[in-house]
Amino acid sequence: MSNTRTEVDSLGEIEVPANAYWSAQTQRAIHNFPISGLKQYPAFIWAMAMIKRAAAEVHGDLRLFKDIEISRDVISGQDIAKAIVSAADEVISGRWNDQFVVDPIQAGAGTSHNMNSNEVIANRANELLGYDLGSLQKPIHPNDHVNMAQSTNDTIPTALRLGCLWRIDELLEALADLADALQQKAVEFDGIVKSGRTHLQDAVPVRLGQEFGAYAVSTRHNRQKIMDSTAGLLRLGIGGTATGTGLNAHPQYHQRMIVILRRLTGFQLSESENLFESMQSMGDLIFFSGALRTLAQDLTRIANDFRLLSSGPSTGLDEIRLPAVQPGSSIMPGKVNPVLAEMLNMAMFQVMGNDLTVLMAGQAGQLELNVMMPIIGYNLFQSMDIIINAVNAFTHKCVSGIQANPVKAEGWLAKNAILVTALNPVIGYSRGAEVAKEAMHSGRTVREVVIEKGYLTADEADRLLNVRSLTEGGIQG
Repeated sequence: MSNTRTEVDSLGEIEVPANAYWSAQTQRAIHNFPISGLKQYPAFIWAMAMIKRAAAEVHGDLRLFKDIEISRDVISGQDIAKAIVSAADEVISGRWNDQFVVDPIQAGAGTSHNMNSNEVIANRANELLGYDLGSLQKPIHPNDHVNMAQSTNDTIPTALRLGCLWRIDELLEALADLADALQQKAVEFDGIVKSGRTHLQDAVPVRLGQEFGAYAVSTRHNRQKIMDSTAGLLRLGIGGTATGTGLNAHPQYHQRMIVILRRLTGFQLSESENLFESMQSMGDLIFFSGALRTLAQDLTRIANDFRLLSSGPSTGLDEIRLPAVQPGSSIMPGKVNPVLAEMLNMAMFQVMGNDLTVLMAGQAGQLELNVMMPIIGYNLFQSMDIIINAVNAFTHKCVSGIQANPVKAEGWLAKNAILVTALNPVIGYSRGAEVAKEAMHSGRTVREVVIEKGYLTADEADRLLNVRSLTEGGIQG
């Protein structure tokens, strides 16, 4: 048996692997765009199949599929609709993910992606009707049936929105788990008073629990920003077809598609108030990407704090101990590095870079279409995948196992001459500067110096320099 079969499109014949569910246009894309070796994420495959399934249901309900006669066999329009629905359901389940083979760096707009979906679903639907992949006559056509009333120009932007929504609950859950883990540490570490630091220099005291509580709140705020940014993704422009006019689509198609997609996905989808805008502008996707970027920069900051607070241990701050999950050096025995924090940094750098790609691609659209959609989708889906995996690993393998080192934290605080700030309302700024300078020069504590100079009695100094009270605000004295 030959290991290829002949398929035909508008450019002529082309050989396709005999067992492939794709056809001619996908094969041409494989030949023309061997760019990165990357493939689109399952979120995209799922979203495109969901659109094709919904469209087949709409057209079946509207009786728009015509009966077809092949070699005395009559395939009814309803059988065509059912076969497409069944094939699309299999794709939705992930069964045929290996058949989606087009590089995301390809011809503009995503025509090759769209045709890959059309061809796989058409060939599988024909197979369900009893026609093998090598049949010269197959009733279901990728363009005429699977792509009926659709264009790349309205299916791809719709798929990008659905694909982002597909994993949003998973992303939000990962962030909620991280915030909860940070808050648990905030409670656990609340009794540890340590030196605050600004400009990486000594500052007034804080509690270690206050630092971790701030990390928890920051994570929750970013989670809310991402939730807010999904609102625009719910507006779908499916039915605009090529330019937004809806040419070749039934007048009820757009409305019916929203109803069915809402039922199939469980998302609170809505009709676009302007189909032209939904195809021209990637603004909703760029806004969503921006929320992911904002999260990424905050998680980078938190990871950097973890690395700094755990530095040493002998020659650094050593105020917290991160779980030792693997040896840190191939040459230095016993070395343990903050590997989960480093991983989170790298993951978030990738997310920030992806956002720049999305931004640049978003502004590169012209007139009725943005032709850069494939790379927008790839970067958004990769960012979500990376954030989910990186945050889960960071939460469960790092944050949950952090231990405080109160001896080191309180030891640094005891040497901190900036404690004198609390005495400003009593002895004044100038005398406070004098005390701080002498304490740092002599190596003595602020308490010792301020008593020696006669600015405060021992009882007054003890009361005003109660470090726990200094972390609770107010005017000392």
